[in-house]
Amino acid sequence: MAKEFTVPPVVFPSGGNPGTGLQQRRLPTAPFQPPRSANLPFMSFDVGSATASSSFSAPVFGGNTVGIGGTGFEEELPLLEELGINTRQIWRKTVSIMNPFRVNANLHEDSDLSGPFLFLMAFGLFQLLAGKLHFGILLGWVTVAALFLYVVFNMLAGRNGNLDLYRCLSLLGYCMFPMVILSAFSLFIPQGGMGIFIVTAIFVLWSTRVCTRLLVELASCGDEHRGLIAYACFLIYMLFSLLVIF
Repeated sequence: MAKEFTVPPVVFPSGGNPGTGLQQRRLPTAPFQPPRSANLPFMSFDVGSATASSSFSAPVFGGNTVGIGGTGFEEELPLLEELGINTRQIWRKTVSIMNPFRVNANLHEDSDLSGPFLFLMAFGLFQLLAGKLHFGILLGWVTVAALFLYVVFNMLAGRNGNLDLYRCLSLLGYCMFPMVILSAFSLFIPQGGMGIFIVTAIFVLWSTRVCTRLLVELASCGDEHRGLIAYACFLIYMLFSLLVIF
């Protein structure tokens, strides 16, 4: 005789039958979101809050401060003074050379090469207008002439000579100003005539007198050998005048 087993009833959590329970689907849960932090806005997924709480600020271009030092544009030195070019000093030296009988040697104690370079470029420009390209020749001749005058003066002065090459080149270049005027006048004077030779002799004597006086007054032991120094200066400026004549 077989035993009968009692099967307990199956109770579903939803309270329905098995057919309806299989049709139900579980709702998707929200994805994991990290906790928002007030100190780190870039960790937040909220774009609006990250933009509002960002610690980066745009640079401010207003104000009187410039750069790290905090100096304004008004306190900046001019470009020519930063390069060591004093236009007022160059003008004063040029004006002093224009009068060969009253040359102020005190203005030429501070030597510079800005004025001589300007005069050489002006001389070469006037020669270029005359159809002569002499820029390289001018720079070479000025260098050789300064070395020649420096050696001659120190040989005459001996151990007591205090003329350095930098000052010699500065004085020689500033005294080229009459040669620049001669180069400008030669554009309007007929070449090959007697007038060009007379005008050239006047400007050569002008440059020779000015250069000799500056060398004698600014360098020691030059007064005793004034004639020989003048002869050396005459040869130098006569050489430059030949570029104008021929």
